[in-house]
Amino acid sequence: MKLIKTLLAGVAVAAVAMPALADTKKAEVLHWWTSAGEAAAIKQFAEAYNAAGGEWIDSGVGGTDMAKSMLTNRLMGGNPPQVGQFNTSREFEELIDAGVLNNIDVEAEAGNWGELFPPIIDNLVKRNGHYYALPVNIHGSNWLWYNIDLLEQAGVEPPSDWDSFFAAAEKLQEAGIVPLALGGQAWQERLTFNAVLLTIGGQDLYLRLFQDRDLSALESDEMKQVVSTYTRLRDLVRATDSGSPGRSWNDATNMVISGKAAMQIMGDWAKGEFIAAEKEIGKDYGCVPAVLPGSTYMISGDVFVFPKTGSDADREAQSLMATTMLDPKVQVAFNNVKGSVPVRPDVDASQMDACGQQAIKLTSDAKVHVGSTSMYISPDLAGALQDIYTEYWNSEGMSEEDVLSLMNSAFKSID
Repeated sequence: MKLIKTLLAGVAVAAVAMPALADTKKAEVLHWWTSAGEAAAIKQFAEAYNAAGGEWIDSGVGGTDMAKSMLTNRLMGGNPPQVGQFNTSREFEELIDAGVLNNIDVEAEAGNWGELFPPIIDNLVKRNGHYYALPVNIHGSNWLWYNIDLLEQAGVEPPSDWDSFFAAAEKLQEAGIVPLALGGQAWQERLTFNAVLLTIGGQDLYLRLFQDRDLSALESDEMKQVVSTYTRLRDLVRATDSGSPGRSWNDATNMVISGKAAMQIMGDWAKGEFIAAEKEIGKDYGCVPAVLPGSTYMISGDVFVFPKTGSDADREAQSLMATTMLDPKVQVAFNNVKGSVPVRPDVDASQMDACGQQAIKLTSDAKVHVGSTSMYISPDLAGALQDIYTEYWNSEGMSEEDVLSLMNSAFKSID
């Protein structure tokens, strides 16, 4: 977001200078879906778009942050793609304010999006009553994935609470198995912290803190237990997995797939890697939504935005892209591969797998799910909190009390 603030001054003028592409329905799509499972998923969109009369030009960029930075740079340089990816969050608000994105109200009205999308997502893709982003999925960010054979080898069951989790981890370690695969990247450490928070504090504590900004939540016994459990996970990974620092999420997932690690806390995009590896739910691997049974489910997702290019032909291509991505059959095909569930509730849920069936139930009940933190707080505050989590995960000098104190200061000092 700091990059966006720096670059946007010249964007509004530059973005309209892009000449029209020769073919009316040709669309370059800039995205970060480059892992095996992700690439297989976005191929569903590409094939559907081509079949609808368009021409998909794929611009996959490794790394979420790199892709977002490249999209912003392209906007600044007057050479935007027709379609660009963001997360379902507040992170593209400044692009809307800068006037460099087309609204897609015509498509939204034709598709009755206001009645179709879950309210929490509908609110995020609109600004001042206008639609500026197309949501394509609903991800669950806090799942526990496990290798069935490895748990059986160690004689343990999927954990039902944190005590059984750490007891299982001890037995797995004794059997020479890495209990928990975790990639040592800042966003993964943030995801792990929030996953722990939702198992202990649930929806109430989470919304008090991130939605209501009630800082008394940081002083609660539950919050202290959250940090203590996060500490135990950190110490477990340090003791059992020296290769964790710098590891990507999909490499961690592949440790579970290949039998090098027993479990992983990761969003349901990890399922796409299991699918790409031709692994079977219930036979090779298992899934527990919200990490522990009965915990609160955290939803996130992906959206696509449609930059202004000054070309009517590009706008027609963008319109075709929006209607294609949201087509019910395309939604099922894409999400079955991606690991997420369709953003529209009127699809045939029977076509989803066992993990997807669980996810649909959780996303349809507002009492058991919340949005990701980026749906409630600014990117600047989200970044400051992430820095705190990752510094604690990787440092020796910080105490658990320091974590809560620094979080308090961040909430007070950043809008």
